[in-house]
Amino acid sequence: MAKSASSIRSVSRTLRILEVIQELDGATITEITERVDIGRSAVYNYLATLEDEEYVDKDGEEYHIGLPFFGLGSYARNRVPVYDTAQPQVDRLADETGELVTLFVEKNGLGVYLYRASGTNGIELDTHEGEPVSLHSTAPGKAILAFRPRCEVDDIVSEHGLPAVTSNTITTREDLHAELDAIRERGYAVSHEEQWAGLRSIAAPVTDDNDRSIASIGISCPVHRVDDDRLYDDCVNALLGAANVIELEYNYA
Repeated sequence: MAKSASSIRSVSRTLRILEVIQELDGATITEITERVDIGRSAVYNYLATLEDEEYVDKDGEEYHIGLPFFGLGSYARNRVPVYDTAQPQVDRLADETGELVTLFVEKNGLGVYLYRASGTNGIELDTHEGEPVSLHSTAPGKAILAFRPRCEVDDIVSEHGLPAVTSNTITTREDLHAELDAIRERGYAVSHEEQWAGLRSIAAPVTDDNDRSIASIGISCPVHRVDDDRLYDDCVNALLGAANVIELEYNYA
């Protein structure tokens, strides 16, 4: 999103420093200085303040995100209305399928993994809760876009583009709109190695009583382990059932 005229530069710089530390999974002053448009001494001063307040930890020459952010993140997640309703269903679906199951929401035109649960065979992805990703390259993201007005989808594409994450990623508006039409027709989205090579995912939208998506839940599994019969028969039925329960509880409880 564009910064407002009232943005405070020091706050923006602090947040950018924290983002770099997260992106690099720990960063030195030199690495931060190379990525943030301020001098080395200023970066040091920002980090010293954050360390004093325990919002970053120093390990050797590297700085890491501190534990106080865990409490802030948990608080923010608990404020998302659908979380309390969806979390038990995500856990149940992970136990039932044995796979990785995620709860996904849209924020400012990007997708955020709000919660995930891993079954007995669930894979570990190089991502974490709270990390923003493109909507068009994931099954949960496409499930959300399919139940938004076309003008809103076009605004998101205009702002964030359609970057090719893998060779299978959708990269044109025409292909994206055709895909979203198909998702609305069948009720769930599919990603065939569009975000991660070797990974297949399916996702169902969670909609409000106006049929607008407020979240989605997805199942992810490696290509080599799941054939079409299991993916589309067992997993889709379980997924749609869980999404339906969440919608009923969210909209009418």
